[in-house]
Amino acid sequence: MHGAVTEVPPPPAVRLGAWARAIAGVLILALLVWQVGTGPFLDGVRLLDRQALLAALGLGALSTVACAWRWSLVAEGLGVRLPLGRAVKAYYRSLFLNTTLPGGVVGDVHRAVRHGLDISDVRLAVRAVVLERTIGLTVQITASLLLLLVLPSPVRDRMPLVVAAVAATGLAVALALRALARGRTARWAAALRTAYTDVREVLVTRRRWVGIGLASAVVVTGQLVMFVIAARTAGAHAPVTLLVPLTQLALLAMALPLNVAGWGPREGVAAWAFAAAGMTSTQGVAAAVTYGVLGLVAALPGAAVLLARTKSRSGQHA
Repeated sequence: MHGAVTEVPPPPAVRLGAWARAIAGVLILALLVWQVGTGPFLDGVRLLDRQALLAALGLGALSTVACAWRWSLVAEGLGVRLPLGRAVKAYYRSLFLNTTLPGGVVGDVHRAVRHGLDISDVRLAVRAVVLERTIGLTVQITASLLLLLVLPSPVRDRMPLVVAAVAATGLAVALALRALARGRTARWAAALRTAYTDVREVLVTRRRWVGIGLASAVVVTGQLVMFVIAARTAGAHAPVTLLVPLTQLALLAMALPLNVAGWGPREGVAAWAFAAAGMTSTQGVAAAVTYGVLGLVAALPGAAVLLARTKSRSGQHA
């Protein structure tokens, strides 16, 4: 019966938040156009070549399979069987929706709800997706901080202070959550205990936490390599040891919830970082735009997954 269920729209609150973040992203892009003109944006598309596009498809496939494997392992830890093939298709669909719709999270909401309908437990599926995404973001931020700490960049001198601040913030949040979990508010306490239990169950076995760590490392490396390719394609010929930390700054900016499917803060931070590193802001914008286009190309197989599903549903209703 699940095969006949139509695509599930995201909740109203999610749609409203997505549009608010999209408007913020549009404003950032408009400010950039006012500052540097349209040239870097056009260059970011015009300079693309076949090798870069093929590399994007290959790196995208590798990263998507790694993400799907991580999701499958997390779901397994929560007691849900999620075959890798099905996870890859769902993740490609999710990436395509995240890349083409405002907010950058609609695809994840769809992935969670769709899987929840398949297993008849939407809450459990949502927990699996949230935990998988949280692990991925945590690994990405940690890797970025380490690379920015050891490689030359415009922020290297401040990185010890930044790392200390992040660590202190993390400790404060952990203590606050622990206090809430022991508090009298039953709803908060139950939710936090569930989250703690989920993390413990997922990471309790060596096979799972090693697999999740390996998959996350592949994803982070794939993003880094794709941005370096984008920078080279856009005409930035600085040493890789300089491009890597600039890449990390731009990728960290993508985590800010103020974007249009990833666009906005990434281009703004890249413009500042490239200029601060001795290049030009226009090179930074062009590199970020090229990365955005390559990211869309990498997610295009998700459109085929959506189309195949639409045709399958049409055949069932015929």
